[in-house]
Amino acid sequence: MLDIITGFLEATLRMACPIMLASLGALFTARSGIINFAMEGIMITGAFFGVYGSYLTGSPWLGALLGMAGGLAASLILGIMSITVKVDQVVAGTGVNVLFLGLTSYFCTVLYPNGQPSSVNAFQSVVVPGLSSIPVIGVFFRQNLLTYITFLLVPVIWYLLNKTTFGLCLRSVGEQPHAADSLGIHVDRMRYIAIILAGLLGGLGGAALSLGQVSCFIENMTSGRGYVAWSAVTVGKYSPIGIMGASILFGGAEAVQLRLQAMGIEIPQQFFQMLPYVLTMVVLAGVVGRTVGPKAIGKPFVKGER
Repeated sequence: MLDIITGFLEATLRMACPIMLASLGALFTARSGIINFAMEGIMITGAFFGVYGSYLTGSPWLGALLGMAGGLAASLILGIMSITVKVDQVVAGTGVNVLFLGLTSYFCTVLYPNGQPSSVNAFQSVVVPGLSSIPVIGVFFRQNLLTYITFLLVPVIWYLLNKTTFGLCLRSVGEQPHAADSLGIHVDRMRYIAIILAGLLGGLGGAALSLGQVSCFIENMTSGRGYVAWSAVTVGKYSPIGIMGASILFGGAEAVQLRLQAMGIEIPQQFFQMLPYVLTMVVLAGVVGRTVGPKAIGKPFVKGER
């Protein structure tokens, strides 16, 4: 029984890591007043270029950096469309998702002249001596470095958003952009900074999926995790700590469906795969009415207009 609990917790943390990274990135855009529906495209780009970078260099760290660069490129397209061109943010995000889901499939045939490798160098588990041997909770200290970094980012981002001038400016842009503009805060610049941070963290989340879990790239491997990441921002009430809890919850649902499949229950596997997304809808239905987001979210900023 203890082994079952330990295995479940270990899988939960591993599954939660990519969602949490993407959610923390989406939090910056949400706080600045942008609906980041493009996280699916950002994550799949990070997943592809993470593997491609590791394939070229043999280093998962360089792969993760290339994945972050790919996520940044995808995110900047959302920024240009939403901030500069001022089109509908949901439409722009959906377009980015469709674009990069198609592009990564195309890159698979173009960038691998000898065929896509079945595996590349990926992140390995790092065991913390002593702590890893503690029953049950020792699983928290047998993770890969990206998982440790992800959990360390939670207090760092909380402090950045709530205790620094940058965080105050970012939140003011998302709440009252015209008031922020009257105080000399460059609204578009702050939103572009949020877009950049979202791209880097979302790309790293994609790399955490491809290099931290399966060590290869599979077409459409994000399978809706980008949308779940955006949902985690809402469920987590626009707070890094809340996002951590929501990500662990969704990671746990994914771990459960994997365990149920492994048990050999004679139910089509598609029903098990639905579980994390059904849970997402149920949780959203329960909390979305009580969650108050930034007042200016989804609204393009036009200087001089209110």
